[in-house]
Amino acid sequence: MLGLLLALAAPMTSTKMPPAQALPPPTGEEQAVLNSANSLLAAFNTGNSAEILRWVYPDGRVTGTGTLPTRSGVRSESWTQFTQRLGNSAFQETISDPAIEVDGDAAMIWAPFVVRIGGKVYNCGIDHFDLVRENGTWKVMNLTFSSRITGCPAQ
Repeated sequence: MLGLLLALAAPMTSTKMPPAQALPPPTGEEQAVLNSANSLLAAFNTGNSAEILRWVYPDGRVTGTGTLPTRSGVRSESWTQFTQRLGNSAFQETISDPAIEVDGDAAMIWAPFVVRIGGKVYNCGIDHFDLVRENGTWKVMNLTFSSRITGCPAQ
């Protein structure tokens, strides 16, 4: 009997995590923040530097860490430098399941992303946008992202 009681009293351990709960769809200010980030992503798809710069603070930063097909490590440059390096090159970047936080005129988005070039997956990871609202308009100050080239969705 004592053995049965000890077995029942022993803590059960499991390595399985409970299922994740989907975030509710963005509303109000969250949607306005997401709209600005999506407009920036749409500009990436055009390769139009002026359109990219319309949605960002030019002196803000683009910082990546991790692996790309051509290099790895930490890379950081201003939005102006990013658009100069990009030239007219276009790529498609999509995000999914964004977590959005807004506090007054500051906001952030955390979301998984996939980049495709010529329809093929190039890299994926997590995007972290930080945005600032000025004169009623949300703009991206900084984009920091992790990057990997394996284990990407639809690869």
